Amino acid sequence: MPERFAIYYAPAADDPLWAKAAEWLGRDPLTGATIDGPLHATARNALFERSISARRYGFHATIKAPMALAEGRTRAELEAALDEYVSATEPVAIGPIKLALIDGFLALIPATQSEALTAFAGDVVETFDPFRAPPSDEERARRVKNGNLSPRQLELLEGYGYPYVFEQFQLHMTLTDRLPEGERAAYMQAAAEHFGPLAEADMAVDRLVLFHEPEAGAPFARLDDFMLTGETADARIRAR
Repeated sequence: MPERFAIYYAPAADDPLWAKAAEWLGRDPLTGATIDGPLHATARNALFERSISARRYGFHATIKAPMALAEGRTRAELEAALDEYVSATEPVAIGPIKLALIDGFLALIPATQSEALTAFAGDVVETFDPFRAPPSDEERARRVKNGNLSPRQLELLEGYGYPYVFEQFQLHMTLTDRLPEGERAAYMQAAAEHFGPLAEADMAVDRLVLFHEPEAGAPFARLDDFMLTGETADARIRAR
C-alpha cells in the first residue's frame, strides 16, 4: 500500500488536551516521542494492549479518512488546496465534549453534535475527494467484512472510500481500541480520572491537521496545521 494522508481535527500542540491524550495513548504524533511512564488512573501495560490501533493513528477526530493520493496528485497540491480551503472557511463550534463508548471504543465526542458540524465535515469530504485514489479490492473487502455496514454505509464506502460521512458522521476522538464488555466501565472511569475537566471542555474545530502514514502499518505523523480563518470569504462579502 502506498503512503496515505488524512485530514483530521486535533487540538493545538500546546493544548493541555493534546498533551493529556498523548500521555494516555503513549505516543505524540507530532514529535514521534514514546511516552511510557506510569499513569495515575490505569496500568500502562494494560492500556497499551487496549489501544494499539488508537496509538498508531494518534489522537484526532477523522474528517477526511486516510487516503492514498489519486494518480497525478501530489502532497504539495493537497497542502495548497488546504491553504485555500481554510482561508475561506470559518471555525466550527463543537461545544462541550464528553466521554462515551461507541461500539465498544472509548472516545471523546460532542455532548450534542450540531448540524453545522456535520455539514462542515461533509463539505471537507466532498472538497478533497478528488485527491483520493480508489481503494483497492482488498481494502474494500476488509472494510465490508469488519464494518457490519448498513446499505447506506456501503453506498458511502463505494462513493467516498469511507462509510461514516455525511449523515453517518459522528465526530469522535478515539482513546482505545474496542474493549471487552467487562472492561468498559473501568476504562471509562480511568479516562475520567486521567482527563478530568478536559473531558468536558468546550471546543471548536479551529484547524484542519494533515496526518501522514509513510507506509502501510507505520505510525501516523502530524505534519502541519491549517487554521480555519474565513478571511477570503469575508473579503468576498465586503467586495459585493
